[in-house]
Amino acid sequence: MLINASESALLVIDLQQKLLPAIHDNEAILAQAVRMATIASLLGVPVIATEQIPDKLGSNHPDVRRLCDKVLAKSHFDACAEGLLPALPTSVRQIVMTGCEAHICMLQTALTLLERGYRVLPLLDACGSRKPGDRDAAFERLRRAGAVPVTVEMVAYEWMRDSKHPQFREVLKLIK
Repeated sequence: MLINASESALLVIDLQQKLLPAIHDNEAILAQAVRMATIASLLGVPVIATEQIPDKLGSNHPDVRRLCDKVLAKSHFDACAEGLLPALPTSVRQIVMTGCEAHICMLQTALTLLERGYRVLPLLDACGSRKPGDRDAAFERLRRAGAVPVTVEMVAYEWMRDSKHPQFREVLKLIK
């Protein structure tokens, strides 16, 4: 099943300035998250972000924050427990996910979204944890629960569908 832009939202989990330095391969994860959020914005896909206890961990990285349509502060690890579900547009059935930590906040949020009937698509190249083993375990568990791991490039091309898409050249510049 292809990913449909009109049914998608990009969910950015906790890419916070004080948390990012502890995340393995954080520069690559941040770059891919910014790339995906930029593409989402170009294609009219809503970008919703969360921030885990922002008074302690700070806000999301400014390169991410500027691309977000909504930012939700939370203390629960599962964003669905604190306002994510009502923040999603009613047309959204597919959730593309980026962020950290993959084995905590991303995992718990994704599992609840799956239970609620959403199609969950975590980005292999834009999700991280402090330890690579924790990230790998999260993706294994997500696969078993029904999530479908994808990449930024996969999502971009599926959202556009056609090289005649009006934003194709702009998206191509971001991918190449």
